Amino acid sequence: MSEPQRILVVDDEPQIARVLRRGLSARGYEVQTASDGEEALSTFSQWPADLVITDLSMPQMGGLELCRRLRKLSQVPIIVLSVKGEERTKVEALDAGADDYVTKPFGIDELLARVRAALRRAPTAAEREVKDIELGDFRVDLESRAVVVRGEEIHLTPKEYELLIYLIRHAGKVLTHRVLLGAIWGGDYTEQTEYLRVFVGQLRKKIEADPAKPHYILTEPWIGYRFNAEI
Repeated sequence: MSEPQRILVVDDEPQIARVLRRGLSARGYEVQTASDGEEALSTFSQWPADLVITDLSMPQMGGLELCRRLRKLSQVPIIVLSVKGEERTKVEALDAGADDYVTKPFGIDELLARVRAALRRAPTAAEREVKDIELGDFRVDLESRAVVVRGEEIHLTPKEYELLIYLIRHAGKVLTHRVLLGAIWGGDYTEQTEYLRVFVGQLRKKIEADPAKPHYILTEPWIGYRFNAEI
């Protein structure tokens, strides 16, 4: 029997933390809580979680800074919670390293669906048979998730990695916003185009020689993106 997956909940409102602990524990997850970013980092260092759920507005260290600090330590999936639903706030959270964003108030079933999606990292049987991808300037070790571009290893967040692999597997094809969002984030996200703007921008900064003049991830105006593998 496999060990339960670990989730670290970070929120300075005790009632919300209790509700999340109870709801997640009832679904078989092992849960720890922290009241701010500093406590979360301390807990994470001794109890490495499989996923982090964090509020944005907290004393001492808020959710945005926690995302940035966690990204320096780990590629753990991060779901951000906030009462703020503006696109700018979502983009800031995603840009800081979050993988997903849930606006308060939210239903526990919705959050659990997001948790399952974020934890769904297991490769398919066909993918397990292929250990490496070599395409143009790109070399990817699917077992270690190591990505090398032009001979240099780059470090990606989990969602950046998933997006890049999907683009590489469909090199040369025009992929619409809806297809990409559905493939990487799920069917409930097909209208969340800000997700793509943020993550494509982050990927370009890491893989393009000149992000302002992309060579690999090309924009198809009003439609989506196309991956160009030609050297």
